[in-house]
Amino acid sequence: MSEPKFGPGGNSESFYAQGNKSTRQAPAWVKAFGLDAYEYQCGNGVTGSDENFLRVGEEARKHGISLSLHAPYFISLSGVDPEKRRKSVDYIRQSVHAAELLGADLIVIHTGSAAKISRAEAMDFARETLSLALSEIDTPVTFGLETMGKINQLGTLEEVLELCKLSPRLAPVVDFGHLNARGLGHVFVTPDDYAKVFGAVGDCLGEEKARFLHCHFSKIEYTAGGEKRHLTFTDSLYGPEFEPLAEVIAKNDLAPRIICESAGTMAEDALAMKRLYQKAKESAS
Repeated sequence: MSEPKFGPGGNSESFYAQGNKSTRQAPAWVKAFGLDAYEYQCGNGVTGSDENFLRVGEEARKHGISLSLHAPYFISLSGVDPEKRRKSVDYIRQSVHAAELLGADLIVIHTGSAAKISRAEAMDFARETLSLALSEIDTPVTFGLETMGKINQLGTLEEVLELCKLSPRLAPVVDFGHLNARGLGHVFVTPDDYAKVFGAVGDCLGEEKARFLHCHFSKIEYTAGGEKRHLTFTDSLYGPEFEPLAEVIAKNDLAPRIICESAGTMAEDALAMKRLYQKAKESAS
């Protein structure tokens, strides 16, 4: 039976505080921490050497760590400027190259903005950009489209699922903190609130995509415009809380990969989620 996997997005402050200096050391550290997934961060650009990507991938395989890669933040599938969309395809290509060297099975892509154009126009541009990327880049690496946290960004759950219909090579990356922030809080309170997300993914893309959903989770401060900043699990004001999600995963035999994007405590909070899941599993059995 497949189990959910938990891990950090990037390296916690404690990783460096313990004397580690290179992400090549991350897979062993993550494994020793009690986790089994890791998301390599290329948010500011794909800048690592091929040798480094290969070495990190070797370490991940040695320690049984499942890898994904976060593509550059400046990708905009829905950019008004055709040249910006063309460059976004190039950034996706660079991300895929790095992911293949790592042995990562998925790259996480931001869908773009809908601030200066209608959401329908933004969706049309995003479809066009994705179609170009899919036609030009032949890879087994899944293109993961992330739900976004600011209200003027493209990336509601419904928009991401609609875009994923373009190809089986696309999959949703559900960031529960983002969805909570763009909904101005109280989006995820009960287990049913979380279960509806998995249900929507299954109804739209099939049960396998729902069961093995790639997720991000963190508590996020928000304003009237949505996401403001990522917090840690010590926050008690903004949420969302993980316990109801742990209950849904345990009761429904789901096996998502959950990447924690807390501010500086990614590994610590990922381990807290894993323990909450294990507790929920014991209660469900």
